Amino acid sequence: MNLTSKQRAYLKSKAMTMEATFHVGKNSITPELTASLEDALKARELIKISVLKNCFEDPKEVAETIAQRTRSTLVQVIGRKIVLFKPDPKDTKYPLPK
Repeated sequence: MNLTSKQRAYLKSKAMTMEATFHVGKNSITPELTASLEDALKARELIKISVLKNCFEDPKEVAETIAQRTRSTLVQVIGRKIVLFKPDPKDTKYPLPK
């Protein structure tokens, strides 16, 4: 899913007040973490992930890998924080501006 700059700005504003739901540590991206992220995206649609300092991978690489495995859209990576979005096709909680 490609987001316009207006849609990306809208999702960033919603994510700004959120706390990180998940943390990626020294084990990096495990199958269990991927499954938990998929469940969270189904329930919440928009999630924030924190990449801990003991994770040796680059946060941007972690973000791209997670987005690919969960089939979600990468909204932003700022420092060690990642924001992902996967809308519910039936009833979205975050209707995107046109």
